[in-house]
Amino acid sequence: MAINLQKGQRISLTKENGTTLQNVCVGVNWGAIEKKSWLGTVSKEAVDLDASCILFDDAKNTLDIVYFGQLKSKDGAVKHSGDDLTGDLSGDDGLDNEIITLDFSKLSSNVSYVGFVLNSYKGQDFKTIPFASIRIYEGTPTRVTEVFATYNIAKGDNFGGHVAMVMGVFYKKNGEWKFNAVGEPTKDKKLQDTVETVRKNFL
Repeated sequence: MAINLQKGQRISLTKENGTTLQNVCVGVNWGAIEKKSWLGTVSKEAVDLDASCILFDDAKNTLDIVYFGQLKSKDGAVKHSGDDLTGDLSGDDGLDNEIITLDFSKLSSNVSYVGFVLNSYKGQDFKTIPFASIRIYEGTPTRVTEVFATYNIAKGDNFGGHVAMVMGVFYKKNGEWKFNAVGEPTKDKKLQDTVETVRKNFL
């Protein structure tokens, strides 16, 4: 059964059968904003959120960034499904809009932290977005084998007025990978600023 992660919760990547996750997908799902006119008609405003992944070494130096402009890490361990410019226009379809895959076995040995962040490209306030969530699962961008954990990232008053957030960080401790469900909005406006926030506050 999938773990319903709570903000700030830390978990190992060991499954119920004792094996450890090696190939992980981090999927992000979000909706378009509904707007009602004075005539009562409803229109949809596309939402362009950008999921990104940052690789750090033990000294917290940035080694690589995977985002819509670079869809693959240098070591080939991290891959991005591509940029979604709209979100779900017809309500929540239950599918991820952007998916980042991570193969721990291919990560360079000097990688100690893998951070996942979300930025609102057009500066659309998170509070105005109807839903946004992440899930960690085994499988591929087109097939979910087993959901390992889910984390609702857009239910909270503290998201109002923010256009960036830190979703979570995988970190290596005593040779074992674990996950920290951060779920914190930030004041950052650009990806590079969010990368710096992760480095300073969440590693």
